[in-house]
Amino acid sequence: MRTLIENAIVLTMDDKGHVWQDGYVLFDEEKILEAGEGSCGKACDIRIDGRQGILMPGMVNVHSHIPMIPFRSMGDDCPDRLRRFLFPLELEAMTPKLVYAAARYAVCELLLSGVTSVLDMYYFEDQVARACEETGIRAWAGETVIGQETCDSKEAYGGLELCEDLICRWRGHERIHPLVAPHATNTSSPEMLKAAYDLAEKYQVPYTLHVSEMDYEMSYFKEKYGKTPIAFLKGLGVLGERTVAVHCIHATEEDIRLLAETGTKVAHCAGSNTKAGKGICPALDMKRAGVCVGVGTDGPSSGNTLDLFTQFKMIASFQKTRYHDRSAFPAREIVALGTTGGAQVLGAEKEIGSIEAGKRADLVLLETESVNMFPLFNPYSAVVYSANASNVDSVWVQGRLLVQGHRLTEMDLQEERERLWSEMSEFKSLAGKYQDVI
Repeated sequence: MRTLIENAIVLTMDDKGHVWQDGYVLFDEEKILEAGEGSCGKACDIRIDGRQGILMPGMVNVHSHIPMIPFRSMGDDCPDRLRRFLFPLELEAMTPKLVYAAARYAVCELLLSGVTSVLDMYYFEDQVARACEETGIRAWAGETVIGQETCDSKEAYGGLELCEDLICRWRGHERIHPLVAPHATNTSSPEMLKAAYDLAEKYQVPYTLHVSEMDYEMSYFKEKYGKTPIAFLKGLGVLGERTVAVHCIHATEEDIRLLAETGTKVAHCAGSNTKAGKGICPALDMKRAGVCVGVGTDGPSSGNTLDLFTQFKMIASFQKTRYHDRSAFPAREIVALGTTGGAQVLGAEKEIGSIEAGKRADLVLLETESVNMFPLFNPYSAVVYSANASNVDSVWVQGRLLVQGHRLTEMDLQEERERLWSEMSEFKSLAGKYQDVI
């Protein structure tokens, strides 16, 4: 089955920066066969008029905790909410069924906003992988490894064994990719951070953790080790091409040099970082130093949304403000962070991230007929500064049409919402004791 999308503005995001103003993309059930300007001239089974919409690679969200949908809008303005109620309520209320239902609902939001790949770290991650496999999205899934009791492990660091089970079950899957996910530099011991990295090395999978995010994290490492968290990780031997360091808000000039030197990747989560008043990641300095940077939303509790359009605007505004430079991070570079950059962060640049023959047919068609998309002179600027999730008309993952005409094709959003709300009954009851902070 071959599908041809024509009469579209095609943002290829390839190395040469091709933009086809009257472009087409031909693909089958799996891969892109051809892309170019004008008429295709090849036989197809399905022909789609792009109506001069913007056809771009599927977007890549390189850091999230998608099952945290139930926590959305709770305690958004509460200081230290992680320890005041997030950790406690997770321990009390999260169950495999709730994680599964929340993950399915989250995938609805991701797909409807044009995200075709997501990296997730949470608990009961086998249920997240199951939800992502069923719903058609491409996912990197990691069980959280942390030095405390959790909702899926009575023992501290029990997540490490669960993580290995997850890897053994899902490795080799064409869309679901397991990884190792210690929680953070300050919530896991040095020994367990290294053990988790060794596990990632054993199975040749990515390794991701929160790094240089908190003020107290920075103070702790300075006082105890005389180092920054990033320098500490370098000494442990856990920085490298398979490592995705999340946040890195407080990265120093020397830290950035270490990231570049080791090939460590960075997940930049502008929305959650600034919402929490934590600071602005020096992403521009990182890019200039050769560090690979992708875009993450963080969880729907931390950033309240799973779409990258919101992040694009925040990256532009906060980076330009940080450097007092309107020309910093032009729109094309920001779109690249959410497509090719994300693919590189995940080590999947040969498969996804750009529209090129041979790559997976992960595609997003943005309609340009809505009031916010006219006039359109620069398509990159339109994606970053004008567009939002409501402009996503169609989405394909590996050639499979999952969104058409702004609606999910294989899931019923209302049914998923009702399923989740029903599964949240006990969660809502337990949340009542934290009413003073949420």
